[in-house]
Amino acid sequence: MSSGERKTVCVTGASGYIASCLVKQLLLRGYTVKASVRDPAEDRLKLIKANLLEEGSYDFAVEGCEGVFHTASPFYHDVKDPEAELLDPAVKGTLKCLCANSSSIKRVVLTASIAAVTYNGKPRTPDVVDESWFTDLDY
Repeated sequence: MSSGERKTVCVTGASGYIASCLVKQLLLRGYTVKASVRDPAEDRLKLIKANLLEEGSYDFAVEGCEGVFHTASPFYHDVKDPEAELLDPAVKGTLKCLCANSSSIKRVVLTASIAAVTYNGKPRTPDVVDESWFTDLDY
């Protein structure tokens, strides 16, 4: 997607770190952005209330969009069971987003969230940050 003029895209998890930067860049390139947030600006930024785990929650958000940038993922501190509280809902939420009822979608971009790098057991302020710091193959 080069020029976004007269194109509408959906960004899930728009209040998150990656998505908030993405929304800004898309707006600068002329896209109209429909952005889903947990708790819902007008003009070219349309905030849409959506819940990752609710069936059909993304249908309205993606309606009329040519692209979807799926960045939403559950993230909570003090997690007791990461698989049940983070991973399973993330996978289910991604599937619900991908299955949203819209024939206008031409492209989907999936990203990770800050949750993917937070629970790796490594220091929060390393001297060097590269791909090996972010990836824990045993997790």
